[in-house]
Amino acid sequence: MPLNAKPSDHPNFPPHGRTGLLLVNLGTPEGTDKKNMRKYLKQFLSDPRVIEVARPLWWLILNGIILNVRPKKSGALYDRIWLHGDPDGSPLRKITRLQAEHLAKTFSRTGSSSITRCAMASRRSRTSCKS
Repeated sequence: MPLNAKPSDHPNFPPHGRTGLLLVNLGTPEGTDKKNMRKYLKQFLSDPRVIEVARPLWWLILNGIILNVRPKKSGALYDRIWLHGDPDGSPLRKITRLQAEHLAKTFSRTGSSSITRCAMASRRSRTSCKS
């Protein structure tokens, strides 16, 4: 189906000036070392949308066990897929950025007045991309 094709039962909306597209995911670590992995795991696993357990119990599990054991192990696994020497570092960050760039170019070719952005939804992530 072409980008501008609509299903036959699609409602007709009034013309608008601009279309926005926001690509969001739950984030990625800044690096694969123990410090960055601990920070990322704490942010990611503290999100109640990710772990649905009673918060006091989960706090004890997260801070007492997981954040003392997993950062080093997870960092070693992330290091195997990390894009060393690439400014994006994280494959997820690179793929998300490239998707946003591709979508912006695609919308531009159709003559659509659009804006495309991507962001990592973790609370303190520096990651965002503009197209």
